[in-house]
Amino acid sequence: MNQWAFVIGAYALTLSGTGLISLLSWRAMRGAESRASADRA
Repeated sequence: MNQWAFVIGAYALTLSGTGLISLLSWRAMRGAESRASADRA
């Protein structure tokens, strides 16, 4: 089998994992910000 299939697969897995972690972190940050602003009000 061609080695490039594994290289492309590794990049795809890394980029999708990075995107997923970034999305989950962003959602957690938004939730924390809304809870913090609700505590101040």
